[in-house]
Amino acid sequence: MKDMRIIKRNSSEEPFNIEKIINAIRKANNATEGSRISEEQIMDIAGYVEYRCSKLDRAVSVEEIQDMVEDQIMAKGAFQLAKNYVRYRYTRSLIRSANTTDNKILSLIECNNEEAKQENSNKNPTVNSVQRDYMAGEVSRDLTRRILLPQDIVEAHEKGLIHFHDADYFAQHMHNCDLVNLEDMLQNGTVISETLIEKPHSFSTACNIATQIIAQVASNQYGGQSISLTHLAPFVQISREKIRREFQAELDEMGCQVSEEVMEKIVEERLRKEITKGVQTIQYQVVTLLTTNGQAPFVTVFMYLNEAKNEREKKDLAMIIEETLRQRYTGVKNEAGVWITPAFPKLIYVLEEDNIHEGDPYYYLTELAAKCTAKRMVPDYISEKIMLQNKVDRNGEGHCYTCMGCRSFLTPYLDENGQPKYYGRFNQGVVTVNLVDIGLSANKDLDAFWKIFDERMDICHRALRCRHERLKGTLSDAAPILWQYGAISRLKKGETIDKLLYGGYSTLSLGYAGLWECVYSLIGKKLTEDEGKELGLAIMKKLNEYCAKWKAEERIDYSLYGTPLESTTYKFAKCLQKRFGIIKGITDRNYITNSYHVHVTEEIDAFSKLKLESQFQALSPGGAISYVEVPDMQQNIPAVMQVIRFIYDNIMYAELNTKSDYCQVCGYNGEIQIVKAPNGKLIWQCPNCGNTDQNTMNVARRTCGYIGTQFWNQGRTQEIKERVLHLSSSTFQKTEA
Repeated sequence: MKDMRIIKRNSSEEPFNIEKIINAIRKANNATEGSRISEEQIMDIAGYVEYRCSKLDRAVSVEEIQDMVEDQIMAKGAFQLAKNYVRYRYTRSLIRSANTTDNKILSLIECNNEEAKQENSNKNPTVNSVQRDYMAGEVSRDLTRRILLPQDIVEAHEKGLIHFHDADYFAQHMHNCDLVNLEDMLQNGTVISETLIEKPHSFSTACNIATQIIAQVASNQYGGQSISLTHLAPFVQISREKIRREFQAELDEMGCQVSEEVMEKIVEERLRKEITKGVQTIQYQVVTLLTTNGQAPFVTVFMYLNEAKNEREKKDLAMIIEETLRQRYTGVKNEAGVWITPAFPKLIYVLEEDNIHEGDPYYYLTELAAKCTAKRMVPDYISEKIMLQNKVDRNGEGHCYTCMGCRSFLTPYLDENGQPKYYGRFNQGVVTVNLVDIGLSANKDLDAFWKIFDERMDICHRALRCRHERLKGTLSDAAPILWQYGAISRLKKGETIDKLLYGGYSTLSLGYAGLWECVYSLIGKKLTEDEGKELGLAIMKKLNEYCAKWKAEERIDYSLYGTPLESTTYKFAKCLQKRFGIIKGITDRNYITNSYHVHVTEEIDAFSKLKLESQFQALSPGGAISYVEVPDMQQNIPAVMQVIRFIYDNIMYAELNTKSDYCQVCGYNGEIQIVKAPNGKLIWQCPNCGNTDQNTMNVARRTCGYIGTQFWNQGRTQEIKERVLHLSSSTFQKTEA
């Protein structure tokens, strides 16, 4: 039998030990009056449990093992023994309940909490600052579970019927993600750490202040944030004028004169150097900053030419975008001095009428973006054309704007003056429904499905209201950078944020996961088949109807959100296996499919996938992103451009998943592989030297709309391993034709 692992109640791992199972059954058996089972039957039960665990291909929790034991005792007809075993479990759980949080915190400090190690692929749990954040998170989870949430919502979360996101921050009055109003803060000044920051007098200073704002915002909320390069563009002209004055002063001091042509040439050369310096500040500061939650800020940088207010500003913005793409293409150096792909900042590039066709004035930027994507996985792409169709306000006007992190989009909003407003708005939080569980619970009965669906929507609604009520009454003093100094608002000291929670200024997100498996469980059809697609779209429409109903009744902007499952994909899969067993094509993997996505193993070409998913994306107004999985594309930029043009014409928001890894042991630069270790665990291995030490490699993969590193849980690692390519060599030839 292979070397299996179990996950203890404090989330640490240890080797599987069948003797512990045998001893537990014996103790319960000896305490049973009357008919007992034989020693041979005890060994049969323990052997079967060991077999079941080996088939799961992952570490199994103690609770799962005990459930299997109970099932097998019952199967033997030993009902009194089963009763004793349940009583024994219950007694032990009461003893443990007093110190579960203590034990989890201690396991964090000792770095043997496997759950924490795999929770966030961009956080290293051995670092003190991360441990401090996780320790606080355990306390918050404990308070949330015991005091802050209704018990039925806690039970639904623990059973995997729903996921109440970010319970590790719920005890505090914190929100999810936002669009930083960088324009307001730079133009009108802000306050950082009780220090007044006035309007900057140069582009490089504006970039430096922007990074300080990013760090402060990241430390006061728990989700993603986005800034726009457009808000930095006006400072290019300020620097241009400043450089011109300084150069003229130099000439006057030397008693020299130059022509206007020479003057402009030298000024623009110096300006380019300042733009390089400013962009470098943003790129490097974001990567190297450490916020209070122990990781680099989760920030998205938005690049949208049509956001500029005039042609001069648009040209200056183009220079900033060009420099941003060039520097990201180069990458950052790791500790060995090798250029690698950084996880942040995430970049989003808008495809527009003046940069999508060959001969367009800004087509060169799109070509540069394509090269950057092929090498570094970013930028991702928003189609202005499709977004203007999807994001329409009550006046019938379409809008194009960035998401708040990896995929969370605000809904169209007009302020009291009837003007569109996006920057300075935020998301209150997320609750996700496990659609697969509803599908399996219905047992192929569509009438039963919709009945259970309604019940789960009630749970989700009440859970979302808990998020809303937790934020109500929050004083602006709780996070001055957000509420008082412009990142979100300019409220007074002592004022509550309540008015920002209503009327559409902020959103509450109803997340959903596993549409693929849900539909398949009900009718045996895939989303790629007409009947499956029809049912999938009907489910999406029903989810939207609930959001619209709650919004109309409460004046709170509920919005449907394609959840970017990371650790939750593994949690949901384990819960489904526990409740329904292993069902081929549904629960036979240690992950479920993100949002509406086509399953990662489904053979489908890039263009068909994007075209199909565009229909579902349009029904996910609170956020969603589609992707295509591709091989090394650095030698085939025309194929990348073909995909980009297809995105522009067909889907609002999409990305290309390429590979970019590095082995620090042998210097291998290519794709590091996922292999199965002797104990059944999936690990990363360098194909060149065989290195399997995760701490001596740099792996970059897209997981949930953003780039993560090699510290994923087993469910997500299996999902990455099983991804099929959506572009092949023959596809390349077709794109060239």
